Parts: sequence; C-alpha cells; structure tokens
Amino acid sequence: MAEITAALVKELREKTGAGMMDCKKALAENNGDLEAAVDWLRTKGLAAAAKKAGRVAAEGLVGVVIDGNKGAVCEVNAETDFVARNEGFQDLVESITKLAIDAGDDVDALKAMAFPGTGRTVEEEVTHAIATIGENMSIRRNAALSVSKGVLAHYVHNALKPGLGKIAVLVALESDGGTDGLEEVGKQLAMHIAAARPQSVSRDDLDQSSVERERQVLIEQARESGRPENIIEKMVEGRLRKFYEEVCLLEQTFVIDGESKVETIVENAGKAAGGTVKVTDFKLFVLGEGIEKKEDDFAAEVAAAAGTA
Repeated sequence: MAEITAALVKELREKTGAGMMDCKKALAENNGDLEAAVDWLRTKGLAAAAKKAGRVAAEGLVGVVIDGNKGAVCEVNAETDFVARNEGFQDLVESITKLAIDAGDDVDALKAMAFPGTGRTVEEEVTHAIATIGENMSIRRNAALSVSKGVLAHYVHNALKPGLGKIAVLVALESDGGTDGLEEVGKQLAMHIAAARPQSVSRDDLDQSSVERERQVLIEQARESGRPENIIEKMVEGRLRKFYEEVCLLEQTFVIDGESKVETIVENAGKAAGGTVKVTDFKLFVLGEGIEKKEDDFAAEVAAAAGTA
C-alpha cells in the first residue's frame, strides 16, 4: 500500500476541488495513484469533469504573426504583468515570434537562432533583456502553421498591441477553390477557438488515450446507476458523443451565432469560395496555461514574523 501523504492529498484537492476526506479515500482506493484518484472522484461525482488543476498565473505575453502562407505563435514568460506592458519586452516578443515561423514547434531551435542585428542568439538576447529590464524571462513554447492554398487567420484576445496579448489563436484553412471571404471566416473561427477551447479539429486527431480515459470514467459512472451492461453501453456512447461535441472543433456549436455546428460554417465557406474548405490545424496559446504560481499569504507571513502563528 502506497503512503498517502498530506502533500499528495493537498495536490489532489487542488486538482479536483473535492473534500479532504474524499481525496484521502480516493488515493487509498487507488494505491496513491494521483491520476487514477482524479478519475475515481469524477466517477463518484465528487470532482468536475475534465477540469485542469490549479490556477493559471504565469505572466508575460503570447505573440502571433502571419507572413504570407506561414504563421507562428510564441509564449514568452516574465515574472510580472508590469513587464508585459514594457515596450522593450513587447518588441522582444514580436521579434522572437517572427523568428518562430522558421523554428516550427522546436523551442530549442528557436533559442539557437540568430537574433537580428545583435550578433547574439535568441537565448542570449533574452538573457540580455533580463539584465536590461531586471526581471527573469523565458521562452516557454512556440508553434508554426502553413497552408499550400488557402489562408491563415489569427485572433488575440485583449491585445496590448496588434499580435500581442494573453490568448492567441492561429488557424489554418486549406481551400481547393478560391479564398474569397476566408480571412473573415478564419478570424471568426479563431475567436471561437479562443472561447470554446477545443482539443482537436475532429475526432480523428483527438488524443486517443484521452478518449479511452473518458470512456472508462463514463463506464464506471454508468455502472454506479446499477443498469444492465447493454444499457450501460448505450449510455456511454451517448455521453461520448456529448464529449466529442465539447472537445472537437468541428462538432462544437459556433459561438458567433450560437446555433450552427462549426463543421457547417466551414462547409458554407467552401461553397462561397467555389470549392471545399478544410480546417487543417489550429494553435491555441493561453498565457501561463498549466503553470502554477505560488500564492503568497501575506497575513500569515506577518503573523509568523510577529510570533503569533
């Protein structure tokens, strides 16, 4: 039997929002396996489905740029939101994002590239900026997209300036017809992606391990009802369809009109352009997503310093 530590219980509580005793029981039932305990709590209805742990709290900027049929997104982190409003930092992120077009999804390749007009690499330029601005910074991730015939479109939510903000989306639309009207459709799709946060374009490119994990949770939830296995199978398939509608872009309800499926919007765009349009890929970067930031309890610190805690 694995040791169920207080730290493990705390981590599970932060992941799920479930009560302490429920978390201890979940860990005990699953031999200390954190992810299995999350699924156990979900099965029992004690944790919100598909919710990620913790609070997103890293600062900095996400940049997005399009150059012809190529584009890129890049996240550069800093310690405070104050630095994100620094013009020097903004210029740095803009320049790095432009270079990311040729670096693809390889952050190490991006760091090793020559930074224009300095004689330094990108990584060395970031180090130079740290010394100049006086705050720690890092390039966290980058990704690039391209189209052979079609358009790239982007959207930045709450942009500090064009192409820079805290949420950025880049979407690729391939067309075997024309491109009339596709840029506007692409922008609307990018806005939709920023709001609806799909995990994939369609079922075909959805991570199958996440599908299987969801299936197992749904099976256990259905079994809790005491229904026979043949009914359970139908229940699970119905709930899986709902899951796909939540996480697959083409199956989501288009947030712009609140009625149509995204797939229908794309089909109509193809007809208007005189051919077929296909969403080949998208990139969604949310600043600090998945990074935990230490929350300081200043009252506790003062009390401790005063010897009252």
